[in-house]
Amino acid sequence: MNEEQSVEFARKFLQDIISFFGENIDVTVETEGDVIELYVESSDSNSILIGRNAETLRSLQYIVSTALRNQDAALTRVNVDIADYKKQREEKIAEKARGWIEGVRATGDSYIARINAADRRIVHHVAAEYEDIETFSEGEGRDRHLIIAQKSS
Repeated sequence: MNEEQSVEFARKFLQDIISFFGENIDVTVETEGDVIELYVESSDSNSILIGRNAETLRSLQYIVSTALRNQDAALTRVNVDIADYKKQREEKIAEKARGWIEGVRATGDSYIARINAADRRIVHHVAAEYEDIETFSEGEGRDRHLIIAQKSS
């Protein structure tokens, strides 16, 4: 299955899954590099489709990606966003990160954030805006965490 077919398969597959929730919602799609970006507009089922701590959203993303791999698709990396949930969450995490960084700057003490991989990426990106701050991840699996610290002179 080529890239164009992969994109259309992912769009239709997600749309079919959502229809099982009793919603007839259009799924829009874009590609960004080797990632298929699927956007689901807002509906009455947002809370069900997103789930607690976005667990359902991540599961939908995993299911679509797995289906693509099973079809030997050219593109298999998928990002699903429902009603701009991920965009809004990213903004909230970035705001928190700036607060943590200001705390580190004020006290000189490192800050440890126990957050998931997607949120760690956001904090790393925000921290790159500060010349005097460095971030790094430590630990394995569920024990992995992010450390925000001042750069040594």
